[in-house]
Amino acid sequence: MSDDLFVRFWGVRGSIPTPGPRTRRYGGNTSCVEVRVGDTLMVFDAGTGMRELGVHLLKARAKELTVHLFLSHPHWDHIQGFPFFGPAYVNTTTMYVYGPKGDDKNYQLLSGQMANAYFPVRFSDLGAKIVARSFNGTAVKAGDVKVKCFGQKHPGGSTGFRVESGERSVVFATDSELDQMLVDPDIVKRDPEALRELPDDLVSAVRGADLLIADAQYTDAEYLTKVGWGHPRATTVVDLAVQAGVRQLALTHHDPMHSDRDVDLMVLECQERAESLGVELEVFGAREGITLKV
Repeated sequence: MSDDLFVRFWGVRGSIPTPGPRTRRYGGNTSCVEVRVGDTLMVFDAGTGMRELGVHLLKARAKELTVHLFLSHPHWDHIQGFPFFGPAYVNTTTMYVYGPKGDDKNYQLLSGQMANAYFPVRFSDLGAKIVARSFNGTAVKAGDVKVKCFGQKHPGGSTGFRVESGERSVVFATDSELDQMLVDPDIVKRDPEALRELPDDLVSAVRGADLLIADAQYTDAEYLTKVGWGHPRATTVVDLAVQAGVRQLALTHHDPMHSDRDVDLMVLECQERAESLGVELEVFGAREGITLKV
């Protein structure tokens, strides 16, 4: 089996969908990323971008489809696209929904949002075979691909994922308030330019990734009024990538108030921080419709 990893962004916005001219270039759909290795299809988060993914998959007219769905957590912007995912209505589709061992909260809330009070079609009426699966410790096999999980700092909790195939790896780590995890919380006040050290276990989970797709919702100034909301300074994400020796960093979970121009400026700031820290790190803004071969 080829160990090439293909990544496609279907939703890169955080908190709430933001369609319109201000977000046309990066996109306004909420979190959804497709990762393919050979015939193995993995989907990370089920935000509104999942609807477009479903349209794409149905056009391919596959006789049978297997989808491995990994949810970082069940906040609305990460599950609200699921009821509009076309393949879920097809009886030749099998979907595996992964969560921590002994915790079916994600699966329950995924189905719960389709209660009659919220949605006209019940979860039990879906045509697909939908199966809840648990991680065996911190790892699971999706087809022939190994996927690891790790905990993140977020209200209600969230999970990051690492996809490994051959020598290639991709980390999906959204909704993680890195600034609440700093080894020295006061370093930003004392010296904003200094490297912000993060815990060894988190750095190890990300270490050496060819691509890190990470929550980068706030500017440094915005974060001061958003402490505890579950999202980091974008510049702190750069520091994690630097410490972990990541090759490429895709900034995602763009704030709903940020226009394309705002995201451009944030990307530029993060690129400059990587350069100031003396590393070769490719930093870019995740954008809907972009496909990468990792």
